[in-house]
Amino acid sequence: MTQPSRTLAVRLVGAALIAATLAPLPAAAQDGAAEARLRKVEAEVRALQRKVFPGGDGRFFEPQIAPETAPATTPQTTTGAPSTTAVTDILVRLDALEAQLQRLTARSEEQANALSQMEVRLAALETAANAPLSTVPALPATSMTAPSVSTAPAPTPLPATRPPVQTAQQTPPPAQTAPVAAPSPARLAAVQAITKPQTADAGDDEYSYGFRLWNAGFFPEARQQLLKFVEQYPNHPRISFGRNLLGRAFLDDRMYDEATRWFLRNYQADKNGDRAPDSLLYLGQTQIAKGDMPKACIALAEFAATYPLVATGRLADEYKASVAKVKCS
Repeated sequence: MTQPSRTLAVRLVGAALIAATLAPLPAAAQDGAAEARLRKVEAEVRALQRKVFPGGDGRFFEPQIAPETAPATTPQTTTGAPSTTAVTDILVRLDALEAQLQRLTARSEEQANALSQMEVRLAALETAANAPLSTVPALPATSMTAPSVSTAPAPTPLPATRPPVQTAQQTPPPAQTAPVAAPSPARLAAVQAITKPQTADAGDDEYSYGFRLWNAGFFPEARQQLLKFVEQYPNHPRISFGRNLLGRAFLDDRMYDEATRWFLRNYQADKNGDRAPDSLLYLGQTQIAKGDMPKACIALAEFAATYPLVATGRLADEYKASVAKVKCS
């Protein structure tokens, strides 16, 4: 074989080898492109799954975020936060309610204890004050023990206080008072000028007329009218007003014994009456006017113990003025 032929053969063999070597290259390149496309499609499917099924279960989808990264715990924290906050709020509110109940219970017990002690003190003061009043020798026994208006006898000297013009036959006045002079025409005219109310409540009309007479300074006429009201309407709502005003009509006319009787009678008949506190205070003022300071101290002490709210409220000024006139031990 000549040198050119050998060279040609070598070239042919080399070309064949090169062809054989280069022949698989297109297939390998095609396989790589397919693998890349497949991976791309898989990535797109996973991305689509994440959008359609956010937070999908790991049993069906491959996790895309590593466990150590922060977003992995974000859904769990967000999901559990509301329940934990609600439970915490409920516990806090329960603690606040328990604390309030404890404070209310303690305050209720303190008030109940204070009221109990106050009742004991008032009962002791009332018992101590009632004992001397029930044994005062100067006061008539009938007035000290009168349980009610219906059982207490009417004061005997009262008919003597009625104006002579109102009765056909005059009763001699008591020894302690001066004879009542005949009223002057001017007085009669002034009394007649005071009109008597005419309403549907006859009892209230009788009391109101007596009050108008007393307020105008016609004490004998007022006593006669108020005595009529007390006798005819013993169960009227204004009976406490009538007995108290009758005592004041005697007190203003300086008839202290009769005033004492009516004030004490009104107080003992109904200690919860509308004018029972007033009668007890005026009883003390009557004893002051008589000069009997020990009895005045007893009456004023019982008034302050039995009616503390009235003594510091409606009748505070009169009570302070009365206490200033006596020296009680």
